[in-house]
Amino acid sequence: MNILIKSATIIDSKSEFHNTTQDVLIENGVITKIAKRVTNPKNYQEIKLENLHISQGWFDSSVSFGEPGFEERDTILNGLKTAAASGFTAVALNPNTNPVIDSNADITFINSKAHRNVVTLLPIGALTASSKGIDLAELYDMNTAGAVAFYDYKKPISNPNLMKIALQYASNFDGLVCSFPQEHKISGNGVMNENITSTTLGLKGIPALAEELQVARDLFLLEYTGGKLHIPTISTATSVALIREAKKKKLDVTCSVAIHNLYFTDEALNDFNTHFKVLPPLRTQTDVDALIEGVKDGTIDMVTTDHNPIDVEQKKVEFDYAEYGSIGLESAFGALQNIFTLKKTIEILTKGKSRFGVTATSINVGEKSNITLFNPDTKYTFSKQDIVSKSNNTIFENETLKGKVYGIISNNKVHLNS
Repeated sequence: MNILIKSATIIDSKSEFHNTTQDVLIENGVITKIAKRVTNPKNYQEIKLENLHISQGWFDSSVSFGEPGFEERDTILNGLKTAAASGFTAVALNPNTNPVIDSNADITFINSKAHRNVVTLLPIGALTASSKGIDLAELYDMNTAGAVAFYDYKKPISNPNLMKIALQYASNFDGLVCSFPQEHKISGNGVMNENITSTTLGLKGIPALAEELQVARDLFLLEYTGGKLHIPTISTATSVALIREAKKKKLDVTCSVAIHNLYFTDEALNDFNTHFKVLPPLRTQTDVDALIEGVKDGTIDMVTTDHNPIDVEQKKVEFDYAEYGSIGLESAFGALQNIFTLKKTIEILTKGKSRFGVTATSINVGEKSNITLFNPDTKYTFSKQDIVSKSNNTIFENETLKGKVYGIISNNKVHLNS
């Protein structure tokens, strides 16, 4: 693949050309020249786009695609197309499929479906067999097949001894254990945040305590066992404080937050729109403020779309019975720019790679091209026309967002949005 990118503003703090506008020549997938003006004597494909900006390729630590078993929600190939169109060059895929991804063969299957794609797919294996929370899955075998972490997606490990054993066992091969932060005995049959809004709407609540007890328990276990722990999609102010303290103790813990938990509060549920039914639930403004501060000061290591396509039959029902989840890849860039500066947004979108075994490459001569192309200033109202996913369950419908993605260059391939 040979391409000449013309007049692109480079946003990459690891590049010597950071915050400058340059031409970038890519030959056989490697950046060979960066200069104010690069000639094109070999008649390579040129990319010239309005207000073009480029950065290191973006990474998402939590996406779901459905396949195998839930192809009506989305497929792996269309999910990767969605990721590419949204600016992501690498995504970590959750194991919430049917059957659950919990063996060497399952990881091999996932890798084969994504082979030679422009987007790098990083499979996450289930932590327990069939994600039932009873016995550990084949962690080492999945690791040898290419699993980058182990996680029972949105299913807490209720048995603390099982979590203890998981941390100890995975540490033998430097495995990353993920633990969903919710204590089911506290959350019960709740469907939204327990607060004045849930009382007003007459919906059963999920107390912040349900998350915080689980976070505190897992941090105590990590301190006892050692190992590597990732806590995905925290949502409360106290969770941020607990993890901040754990990091001061030098525990090997990271955490993420979903973009929608930075953007909306539980008051968004006033009209019972099931697109706003997510897990963990939308919380209060106090929680949102603490989460944003946690992202800014580095307590929260990564921000995820938590992209989770759900077919319409599972969403267009009474609120109590609707499935949790929202798609989020397509709206990620525009939503983040409504909260953070461009510099911080790009930092967020390129963080977390090393935790999941991805080597970051900067925009410098000699580096492999792993680049996202975008216009940071375009404002638009997000609608179904902006959705590439097979499912339309977006929490950001009708939101005014800022920033459009042009495409990506990765794995010696290019994807440009039409």
